[in-house]
Amino acid sequence: MSGSPAVCSIEGCGKPHHARGWCKIHHQRWQRHGGPLIRKIPHNDAKRFFRETVLRFSGDECLIWPYAKDGGGYGHLSRGGRMESVPRLVCEVTRGPPPTPKHHAAHSCGRGGDGCCNPRHIRWATRVENEADKMIHGTHNRGTRNGNAKLSEAAVLGIRALDGKVFHREIAARFGCSRQLVDLILQGKSWGWL
Repeated sequence: MSGSPAVCSIEGCGKPHHARGWCKIHHQRWQRHGGPLIRKIPHNDAKRFFRETVLRFSGDECLIWPYAKDGGGYGHLSRGGRMESVPRLVCEVTRGPPPTPKHHAAHSCGRGGDGCCNPRHIRWATRVENEADKMIHGTHNRGTRNGNAKLSEAAVLGIRALDGKVFHREIAARFGCSRQLVDLILQGKSWGWL
């Protein structure tokens, strides 16, 4: 006997559940505007907030962008007819242009994915520096935190313990993965940090 299908958690909606407890429309509103009940916001409101609130903000706490966000939770703002990353715009205005086109707008607070746009928390960083920040803040997605991970940390350590004792194809069969993945693990190209 199956239960009733999940529905949107917004009172009175009644549409089928899509993600985060909401129907597709409420979920899209959250992605685009920062909340499931927020409809289209005039661009001037977001631009005014950026100019008058974000760029003048001097507090130490995170300032969360209340308007459009991308799928990763980072604020977005329309500029010149295209959507641009709010952290990158903040960095450009407060710190000047990026040292190279490959530099990222990195968050010292680790809450960029929550929409933080505090100018004191954002700086230019290389990809390597930004990835190191993710490790410090615990916002990385490597290992079992990656939704595509096929193995656990214990399994990887088990694979390494069997190296030289059993054929790689047998290790792969034992752990339910490909022989190529076993080779990558043993070469340190996959799960090398463990």
